[in-house]
Amino acid sequence: MERKIRMGMIGGGEGSFIGPVHRIAAFLDGQIELVCGCFSSSFENTKTTARALFIPENRAYRTFTEMIEKEALLPEGERMDFVAIVTPNDLHFEPAMLALNNGFHVVLDKPMTFTLEEAYQLRDKVKETGLLFALTHTYTGYPMIKESRHRVRRGDLGKIRRIYVEYPQGWLSNDIAGENKQAAWRVDPRRAGKGGCMGDIGVHAYNLAEYISGLEVDELCAELNSFVPNRILDDDGVVMIRYKGGAKGMLAASQIAIGEENDLTIRIYGEKGGLSWRQEEPNTIILKWADKPNEIIRTGSGYMSSLSQHNTRVPGGHPEGYIEAFANIYRNFALALDCILKGNEPKPEYLDFPTVKDGVRGMQFIETVVASSESEDKWIKMIE
Repeated sequence: MERKIRMGMIGGGEGSFIGPVHRIAAFLDGQIELVCGCFSSSFENTKTTARALFIPENRAYRTFTEMIEKEALLPEGERMDFVAIVTPNDLHFEPAMLALNNGFHVVLDKPMTFTLEEAYQLRDKVKETGLLFALTHTYTGYPMIKESRHRVRRGDLGKIRRIYVEYPQGWLSNDIAGENKQAAWRVDPRRAGKGGCMGDIGVHAYNLAEYISGLEVDELCAELNSFVPNRILDDDGVVMIRYKGGAKGMLAASQIAIGEENDLTIRIYGEKGGLSWRQEEPNTIILKWADKPNEIIRTGSGYMSSLSQHNTRVPGGHPEGYIEAFANIYRNFALALDCILKGNEPKPEYLDFPTVKDGVRGMQFIETVVASSESEDKWIKMIE
């Protein structure tokens, strides 16, 4: 890589939570530089953010439309290579589509779009343009998640029978929308879409189960709840799942589980053994057997798969966490994009990040969960 990959950003201005996380992750490996941005609907906020990030005044834009169109007119050696979109859900589709139409690669926060129809349109546009598209399902970036995927796909556990995945948080157990910017848009169906808790964190749990197991949901039965008075969108839910091939699953997500921080957990059981992983203890997976002691598998060990090693930065015993997992998505995306810009074929491990296909699957999951919860039949086929 003779130069850094040039990134533009839409959203992520002063007061944002996820914008700074994206920037830290993108910069961690020294492969990406931020060259322009429209960081807020407020131009004053955008200018303040740009100054703090040492972005030239002429590369801080009033609107995302202005940014994408003006960047497209710059010489190839100056303009951004890709755009990271870190806005609330209702502002995902339009800038992503505009970027693709103007020849820019895209990194987009999840869930991919506001509606399923928008997801289909983005999928078709990515296919039409051949541009790179990454979705930031962060948890797939953990080395031990990649090791879990490797071992399950290799058949270590045998045919998968049962998957439990749960994601409890407690930060929305009260009505804080009036005082918390991050809460306000997440509980507003005009900005978040159909899914509240399920659209925000349930889709992460769903994606993680499919990523590790390689199994796709066939049908599901969901119950969504809104426990906080006057809250329109769900803040809690449970989903029973039937996977193609016969495996059964249970997915639970809650944002009213008081005292819980971010305890994403997955357990997978096959005919030969089981596997478990917790996001709050991310450097460890536990393999479970019927006829011998449990095995503890640790990040940074020499016995890890090549894919896990590719996504591990430090020797064993040095914790790697959320930022590093997030950064793995950006690093792999940058490595793949560098190959493409040079006319080379990216290595398979460079392409190991969530794509537009995962985005469509996530939106199908949200739509199906909401439909099931509202239906008298309950068990319904995954919407496709």
